[in-house]
Amino acid sequence: MRYISTRGIDAPKNFKQTAIEGLARDGGLLVPEKIPDFSNRLSELSNLSYQELALRIFEPFVDGELDHTTLQKLIQKSYQTFTHPDITPLIHSENLSILELYHGPTLAFKDIALQFLGNLFEEILERDNSNLNILGATSGDTGSAAIYGVKGKNRIHIFILHPKGRVSPIQEKQMTTILDDNVHNIAINGNFDDAQKIVKDLFNNLDFKDQFNLGAVNSINWVRVMAQIVYYFYATFRFFNRHNKDSVVFAVPTGNFGDIYAGYLAKKMGLPIEKLIMAVNENDILYRTLREGKYKIDKVHKTLSPSMDIQISSNFERFLFDLLDRDGEAVQQKMDSLKASGQFELSQRHLQKASQFIEAERIDTEEMLNCMKKFDAQGITLDPHTAVGVAAAEKSPYSNVICLATAHPAKFSEAVIQGTGKSPEIPKSLQGILEKESRCLNASANAAEIMGIIQSTLTS
Repeated sequence: MRYISTRGIDAPKNFKQTAIEGLARDGGLLVPEKIPDFSNRLSELSNLSYQELALRIFEPFVDGELDHTTLQKLIQKSYQTFTHPDITPLIHSENLSILELYHGPTLAFKDIALQFLGNLFEEILERDNSNLNILGATSGDTGSAAIYGVKGKNRIHIFILHPKGRVSPIQEKQMTTILDDNVHNIAINGNFDDAQKIVKDLFNNLDFKDQFNLGAVNSINWVRVMAQIVYYFYATFRFFNRHNKDSVVFAVPTGNFGDIYAGYLAKKMGLPIEKLIMAVNENDILYRTLREGKYKIDKVHKTLSPSMDIQISSNFERFLFDLLDRDGEAVQQKMDSLKASGQFELSQRHLQKASQFIEAERIDTEEMLNCMKKFDAQGITLDPHTAVGVAAAEKSPYSNVICLATAHPAKFSEAVIQGTGKSPEIPKSLQGILEKESRCLNASANAAEIMGIIQSTLTS
């Protein structure tokens, strides 16, 4: 298996290079040269445990670069930290099913990929006798999940940028109370898009990237997407065991497009997904893009679902690559237009192609709060991001919907109280976290300043 850039210039990579480098050297994102076909293996896979299923799905993407036993051990180690035996359990309400993706150490779906990626990094670095300095941006959950995945690990330092005051108090504390020497939190005066731009700017500065061995944990890293494919298969099989259906619909709260892109790949691999409902909040650039054909950057609106407060959705470039018939030059032209004018356009043909896979739905704050209240009456507490997805599902005509629950509601207590009038139950891992000692640097949203922080930290 080789991995190619969405912009068509960078040389193909193997799996190990793809994992370590994160972003292609031409500024594009790395994608598999071909998508494996699992359509004739669904029955064989349907009764496997989560860990066994992950092994089968990872193998064609890893393509022998890790032997079977090593890959199996990495998977087992990664999911030992989860508190539910099913890893991603499926629960059922009156009219839809909810896939709980928050049973990992930081209570968010990002753990599913980042526990594995942290262990994978450690394995590769030990084999190669090398070091890695991870640089990432977070709108809330990626940062803590990445930090938990690599804290205390030899050969790794991690630098996480988050927008100051734009993550929930618990999300901030989950990052900044990890005091291991290899963990470095930086709060920037800006929004998530500013943080993400700094990360991309530093990765595109190839001299700096090479000098300091930068690696990525954001969903620009292919391994993040690969790991998320698994729970689409796992949930579908368990849904079919309960319901007499031959296809399924997923409702996916969407910000940076990585989670729904994993679902798109699962469908391309042969999983009988009828449709993916892309649910966004007031930061609706992807909704407008797939409805009107114009990807146009607007200001970022601060909402009660902060992890979705994004205008530049990085992983959309991977989907765009397929919409444009895997033409890297065409993708580069769109990205050049975006950089020059803040927008690009898609043709009706491209929108029709996209609509075969994705339906876009916009949910405002009032709809989200009403959804939280309705499901609370059924005994189900939703975090605000999950509520955006559930509200979108309820607008749809489908009766075979699985909604992705992306975070534990206790991470967003203020929103839950506003929606339901009640405080969510606080898991043991979060009790007292707001009073813990924390450590964080403050910085402007300036790439040169972040470069200076990284350089001084690593050379002192």
